[in-house]
Amino acid sequence: MNEFFIGIIVALVVVGGLWFWLKLKRNKPAREISVFSSIEQLRAIGQLSVYKVLTKEIVTETDHTWGEIGTRYLSWVLSKKKMAMIFEFAIDFRYNLQSPLFEIAETGESAYSITMPPCDYEVNIRDIRFYDEQGAKLLPWLLPDLLNGFLSNGFSEEDKNKLVDAAKGHAEKQALELINNIQSEVQKSATSTLESISHAFGVEKIEFKFATQTTSKVEVAVSEKLAASA
Repeated sequence: MNEFFIGIIVALVVVGGLWFWLKLKRNKPAREISVFSSIEQLRAIGQLSVYKVLTKEIVTETDHTWGEIGTRYLSWVLSKKKMAMIFEFAIDFRYNLQSPLFEIAETGESAYSITMPPCDYEVNIRDIRFYDEQGAKLLPWLLPDLLNGFLSNGFSEEDKNKLVDAAKGHAEKQALELINNIQSEVQKSATSTLESISHAFGVEKIEFKFATQTTSKVEVAVSEKLAASA
């Protein structure tokens, strides 16, 4: 009799184990599909901002990055008027996750490889001012009194645009140097951000591939505040 009950118990254990194994087998693909569907939602983020640099530069002498008119104007203000320039700009590092170059590939169970698109950069001149050491005050960089002293024939809209372009040219050269020097930090920030999001989707293992990138040109925008004061 005991052997009969033992046989029944063993049979129940085997049947139960088999049922549990089949249940796991059926649920496993569903879970993988769910994870892949979730990680695909990364594309919905669109522009992913991963790093930002704020730079405030004190200019006491000019260099070739300001161009001809910019160098002449700044040399005149810095030397004759004994002022220093405070030049402030920002760089925003972004990845477009809706780019066709952004690719997600499954490499194993809950494991994925992500190929990142090239990084985009947004450079913005936030503010430019002169510091008057004698008066201990900040002045707009295109102050009419300064410009009229610099340009004996008066200050035209064309002259203003040339000086703004000179400032943008300086910001571009400064930004390019920074951009090409901190690529590894930008990629680390992108990796950390996307890893956190991916793990929340159920991804257990993920690797990232970044293209080697050297930037030679960026667009520079001028803040509304600065444009209004120009």
